Amino acid sequence: MGTGLSYDTNEPVLKDVFGQHGELIEVKVICDHKSGKSKGYGFVHFISEDSASKALTEMDGQLLDGRNIRIQYANKK
Repeated sequence: MGTGLSYDTNEPVLKDVFGQHGELIEVKVICDHKSGKSKGYGFVHFISEDSASKALTEMDGQLLDGRNIRIQYANKK
């Protein structure tokens, strides 16, 4: 999961950036139901835990669309 996303960051951007760390199952930016605007966070689901761990380590605190993003596991088994 990524938080602190720019409100302009969309799913294709996340897919492109996080896809560099491994194969993805799903990318989702969470939007307000009424306005359709981003709430500033999203989810990236990787096929492998190793890829997710690598992305977390390498992307946490990185600049994306003008914002330093925070990465954490949404639910780690």
